Order: sequence, then C-alpha cells, then structure tokens
Amino acid sequence: MAIRAKLSGNEAVSVAMKQINPDVVAAYPITPSTEVPQYFSTYAANGEVDTEFVPVESEHSAMSACIGAQAAGGRAMTATSAQGLALMWEMLYIASAYRLPVTLAAVNRALSGPINIHNDHSDTMGARDSGWIQLYSEDCQEAYDNFIQAVRIGEHPDVMLPVMDCYDGFITSHKVENLEIMSDEQVKAFVGKYKPPYHLMDKEKPMSMGPLSLPFYYFEQKRQQAEAMRGSIKAILEVAAEFEKVTGRKYGLFEEYKMDDAEVAIVILNSTAGTAKEVVDELRGKGVKAGLIKIRVYRPFPVEQIAKALANCKAVAVLDKADSLNAAGGPVFTDVTSAMFGRVESDVKVINYIYGLGGRDVTTDNIGEVYANLQDIAKTGKVKEVYNYLGVREV
Repeated sequence: MAIRAKLSGNEAVSVAMKQINPDVVAAYPITPSTEVPQYFSTYAANGEVDTEFVPVESEHSAMSACIGAQAAGGRAMTATSAQGLALMWEMLYIASAYRLPVTLAAVNRALSGPINIHNDHSDTMGARDSGWIQLYSEDCQEAYDNFIQAVRIGEHPDVMLPVMDCYDGFITSHKVENLEIMSDEQVKAFVGKYKPPYHLMDKEKPMSMGPLSLPFYYFEQKRQQAEAMRGSIKAILEVAAEFEKVTGRKYGLFEEYKMDDAEVAIVILNSTAGTAKEVVDELRGKGVKAGLIKIRVYRPFPVEQIAKALANCKAVAVLDKADSLNAAGGPVFTDVTSAMFGRVESDVKVINYIYGLGGRDVTTDNIGEVYANLQDIAKTGKVKEVYNYLGVREV
C-alpha cells in the first residue's frame, strides 16, 4: 500500500536508501547533496539500518570506498554534487570498468568556476561518457522512484554497471512535495538481495581486480562495457514494468507530453520540464500543436526511440542546461541531432538553446519565446540561428 509523505528530494532519496538498507554508504558533504548522507547518518546512528556508514575525507575517497565495498560483494551507495563529482572523476571510470553497480545520488549543481552552488547540469553532463547509466528526475517523486529502480537496473545480470540518479539541486533537492513512498517491505522485496556473480571474498572463485590491461585485452574489455550499456535499455524497461506493477507509476526511456500530433516540440531534462508543460498546455488552448519530450534515460541514449518520437515534427528545440563549449551545441542537442541523422526522412528543423546556467531562473515567458521561434520556423522553414542562448544578457 502506498504511503503518503511530504518530503524534499534529498530526504526522499535518503528514505529510499534507508529502505534498501545497503551494506555500505560512504560520503563526503557538498552542497546541495549534503542532506542525503546527513539524513542517512541519522538512520545509521539510530540503528534503523544495518549499513556501515563511512564518513570519508573526500569525494574521491567516497567513491573509492564504494568500489571496495562492491568489489567485496557488498551493495554500496553515495551522493555528491558538482566539484564532488569532479573529484570522483578517476574513480567513476574505475567503478564502471570493473562492472560494479554502485548507486549514486547526483544532485545537479554548476561545476565551478566561477564558484556557484546553484543548479545546472554541467557536473553530470561532464560524466556522461564515464560508463555510468544516467537517470534524470523531474521532481521528488521521480528522484525517489528512480533511485530504487537504479539498484535493480545496475545489478541486472546483463548490465552490471553503476547508475546515477540525477536531480536538480535546490529546485528538487530542497523542495518539499507530496509524494507516495513504498513500504519498507515492498522496497526490500523489489530490490532483493545483492548476489554478484563474482567478488573478491568468494574463495571458490578466486579472482583479481584492478590488473594492468595492455593492448591485447583492453579494447575487448571496453567493447564489453559498451555492449552492457547498449543492452541496459532492455533491463531499464523490464525494471520499470515491474515497478509499475508494484506502484502504479509508469516509467519509460522518456516521457512524451502531448506529442501525438505535435508540430513543434521541446526536448528537455529534469525540473524545467514542469515549467515547459505549463506552456504546452497554454499553447494547446490556443490551438498550437505543441509538445514536449522529457528525457529520463540519458545514458544509454535512446537513439532510435528519440528519432521516432520526433520524426513527425516540423521544428524541435533541444534545451541544454550545460554548454559543451564546443561551438556546435550542448550535449543533449548533439546527441539528439546525431540520433536523428539518417533515421528521420522528413526535414525536421532542430535548434539548440543553452539555458539556466548557474541557476539562472527560467520562466514560462522564456519557454514561450522558444515555442514562438519554433512556430516561426515551422511556418517559414527557415532557421535564423541553430545555436542559441536563453535568458542571458548579451553584450
């Protein structure tokens, strides 16, 4: 039975951690993710979990401890943001290369410099090719639900990869919402016991971990990682289907909002999707065939599914809350256009907007500007500028 609760995003994720009751949580505080291990340390101190809570001296050490715990056959978790994720960088690649399904609450914050504690997606976008599955969450409910599903996805025998549950700092992490949580029994039954196919403590199957891999083997090992990432789409959908049976909440690779007959559409991630949906509703009331796609699974990128969903649009804007600084567009834009190239026969015009960097507010008026531009493109077939900035003071 669903339990009604009023929780912030961080507290909701910490509750999910408590219900999962992992073997190890290792963490170092950094705004705005600090509350996740802070709440969890209270559960550990009060004896509400059996978890070994390890307060370490840095985020690099936090991920290192999680890797050690997973390698020994345990289930390990942590949380971080921005510079904390950057300090983990080396170990992110180690966790994925060793095929260790660590679960990470990645609370999105601008990656310095200049120093900024507010939200954008530069931190997790920078880690998009580190071999981690990335799930993005619009609100507190999704942050909670995705964290629980992340455990099952990463530990799936055909996957065995680490997973990030990414949600917006302060906007989602500190906002209190009404949501439905599962009972402890439901969560424990859903995630089950961690039974890794190999680990260092299994004396019947002696193994080494972290060996030198020279050219004769390295390429094949990386190919195996790539195939696991590609195959994880099936596992993600299987886990989502099971989750829906338990909770009634449906998840896919992305959400299609009023896309059935959409002529103009926005592609977006996380909390700004809620703002954009308000604009879609308003435009629909005026007879404009507007739609929205909110990406939930960014790694692996749902290439064929995204291309199909956008194929019948006349004009599409991809909104990136991170800039790749490459003169070619933001990371989501380049992935979307790559997905559509050669797969969409119709001449869909696709443009990019960089928005919200460093926590800059994005209003319905801003989103309205994007849809107005798309309507003009759909009508004339002409694109004035592919690479745009939204809500910035131009010099």
